[in-house]
Amino acid sequence: MDEKTVPQRPMKSPGLAGFLGMFPLGLGALYNGQIAKFVLYLVVFAGLITTMDKHSGGAFIPLLFVGLLFFQFFDSIHSARAINAAAAGQPVAQAGLLPEEIVSTGSIFWGAFLIALGLVLILVNFEVITLGVLGDLWPLVVIVIGAKLVYDSVVRSKKGN
Repeated sequence: MDEKTVPQRPMKSPGLAGFLGMFPLGLGALYNGQIAKFVLYLVVFAGLITTMDKHSGGAFIPLLFVGLLFFQFFDSIHSARAINAAAAGQPVAQAGLLPEEIVSTGSIFWGAFLIALGLVLILVNFEVITLGVLGDLWPLVVIVIGAKLVYDSVVRSKKGN
């Protein structure tokens, strides 16, 4: 007798994850079971709302808010697909997850740096400390971090070739 394999229903619905991802509270990440990402989105959302409340005028913060919504939408869909692919036994790279050598670099520098940066920015938001002109230029730190990560990736790919 031939046994027909019944395809299992995916663990996570990418459509529902995307729909929930359109809400700025990180509900898509919560649906996908990514609690740390949910908390991060919630903190970023609260920070953007606080910043919009304190600084009237200018379109930069509202643009960041809209960017957060788009990012959460696509990230929730991608994460749901990756969770389903990983549950189906596909290799990590095919599941859309990061390779292990990128996830675990063995260095705590960037993690510690981002924690310190976050603490400083929270203290600035609550007006415990003031940074003057540097407070307006803090996005440059994010640009430097991104440039460093891109540079490291390019160097790694050249070593692999």
